[in-house]
Amino acid sequence: MNDRIILLVEDNPNDATLTLQALQKHKLANEVVLARDGVEALDYLFGRGAHANRDRSRMPALILLDIKLPKVDGLEVLREIRANELTAMLPVVMLTSSREEQDLLESYRLHCNSYICKPVDFAQFVRAVEQLELYWLVTNEPPPPASRS
Repeated sequence: MNDRIILLVEDNPNDATLTLQALQKHKLANEVVLARDGVEALDYLFGRGAHANRDRSRMPALILLDIKLPKVDGLEVLREIRANELTAMLPVVMLTSSREEQDLLESYRLHCNSYICKPVDFAQFVRAVEQLELYWLVTNEPPPPASRS
């Protein structure tokens, strides 16, 4: 269980810090990778750029993805994740401050696994992240790794 990776895609430093603190509280993930924009997230997932040498057989057990990101927005990141055979079934939770109905609809149209609006209250935010982590890393049975041809 402790070898599971979480990819946190978050450009807001305060939200990233809060999320990391909540995730580290239970120590369920061995590693949390922080990507600060959509390009960095895609580079990590597909082993490009600064992540060209990473072990691509170790994919995240969970992706926490913000929508409003610089360079490539979260919806486009989700679109690319779902379009690739190696990443198509990875659990993706949209963890965003966007309450726009269009963002919600498009996220589900692109097959996100869940859409969570970030609570404003610190304690509620920490609780929400803890619940996400417990569900996706403990309770949920993930799909087997994509076959590599």
